[in-house]
Formats: sequence, C-alpha cells, structure tokens
Amino acid sequence: MTLAAWIRDELQERLHPVELVVTDESEQHHGHVGWREGGETHFRIHIVSDAFAGKSRVERHRLVNETLKGAFAKGLHALAIEARATGEPDPRGSRRG
Repeated sequence: MTLAAWIRDELQERLHPVELVVTDESEQHHGHVGWREGGETHFRIHIVSDAFAGKSRVERHRLVNETLKGAFAKGLHALAIEARATGEPDPRGSRRG
C-alpha cells in the first residue's frame, strides 16, 4: 500500500470526510531536506469534515496530525493541511473550476 493510500484510509476511517484530496507534492521539493527518490515525503491534504465544526484552525491541524502520526514513521517528512468544516466556504474559491 502506498503512503498516499494509507493517509486516505486513515482520514476516511477517523474523520469521515465529505471531501478529501491527498496530493503528493514531493517532486516540488526535489533536493530539499526530507526528499527521497520515489516521492511520498511531502503531501498536501484538502479535507472537509463535520469533525472540524466549531474547532479552530490549530485544533483542526492537531486532529489531522494526530490521525496521521504513524505516517511520519512511514517516511512522511512534511504535511500541508487545508481543513474546513462541512458547509464552510473555501476561502480560495472553487477548486473544481
């Protein structure tokens, strides 16, 4: 199983997102600390879940990081998180065009 698939499975199981996009951005960090051949070191997560309702940005990030703490042992170096509660507008506009 790839790390990306493991991340998706863990987030699905714990946070039951209505929207989830896991993007491997490792190639954008080629030559930087933590990068390795084959990727799966730097990820961006876009997640929308009821689990984030009433939580601050920091609390949301902590929840995702706690869910994925095992990923760092599997080779994850960096994680960018975009987390919203269900029904909250995307501050950057529509991702789907």
